[in-house]
Amino acid sequence: MKFGPIPIDHSPGKILGHNIAGPNGRRLFRKGHTITPDDLPALRRTGRSVVYVAQLEAGDVDEDSAARRIADAVMGPHLYTSRAATGRVNLKADALGVLRVDAARLHQLNSQLGITLATLPHHTAVPQGKMVGTVKIIPYAVPETAVTTIEQLTQSGPLIWLDPLPARRVAVILSGSPSAAERVQRSFDPPLRNRLELLGSRLESITYLPLDDVHDEDAMAATLQQQAAAGADLIILAGETAIMDHRDIAPRAVAQAGGELTCFGAPVDPGNLLMLAYLGNLPILGAPGCVRSPKRNIVDEVLPRLLVGDRLTQADIIGLGHGGLLEDVPERPYPRSKL
Repeated sequence: MKFGPIPIDHSPGKILGHNIAGPNGRRLFRKGHTITPDDLPALRRTGRSVVYVAQLEAGDVDEDSAARRIADAVMGPHLYTSRAATGRVNLKADALGVLRVDAARLHQLNSQLGITLATLPHHTAVPQGKMVGTVKIIPYAVPETAVTTIEQLTQSGPLIWLDPLPARRVAVILSGSPSAAERVQRSFDPPLRNRLELLGSRLESITYLPLDDVHDEDAMAATLQQQAAAGADLIILAGETAIMDHRDIAPRAVAQAGGELTCFGAPVDPGNLLMLAYLGNLPILGAPGCVRSPKRNIVDEVLPRLLVGDRLTQADIIGLGHGGLLEDVPERPYPRSKL
């Protein structure tokens, strides 16, 4: 594609490169307008002798066609596209789900001169209809070879796609002092229930376990086994006091029930005191006290992935440290700001 100044008399059929205002200061012609012979008198009245235009050459693909082809090439299941306009096509979710992005190939795509794809982050939970990406062709046309390079890049599979979130049954086990049962349930029930419902799942049951002595550790282990046998898809543990050590009551109960601790502790704040374990294929999430807040915290980072069926590893949790400094929550007893 050529771009540069050209005498007004030679401009019909060319693409106007910039907006042009009339004598009254209002826009007379919009950039991207294809100039016609009828436009020449108005252009001359602006006092111009030349205009900056784009001229497509053999082997060029116009911006809208290029955007459409690239969007079709990168898009995977459960996404749909908008119409193409001004070199842009938006990609949207056709279901509630978790967005997946191949970041390495996205980098390759955005290395092509004049072609861009911006997306939401990998593993983002999105509602139906949410825009998850936008293709934008920067110039008025790009070479056919650039478009075919991207089409070849996606032959191995989509670059961006959505995994729908199924409806899961979630059991919550709360714990603490016997006298604190009502207060603990009141503080944890609404935020947990709301988070699950937003992700298409439901809070199936809430059990409260007193934690006074070692016998209560046995009770938690038994309750974990009972919820697994009842068909829970996820168990969330929370309580009056967060899990404080990998040898604390909850991790010990998981081991006693036959489970395995994946990790304790996360480089995300709020949410450092996260525990993740598995009882067979059943995930057990030990939620820190920050889950009582509606503000984003560690649970919002991992919950969608657990509900969609990802089996998280310690490396997955460690990887959350980049970007893991989240807005503080007022519910914590000692906010960062007091340091």
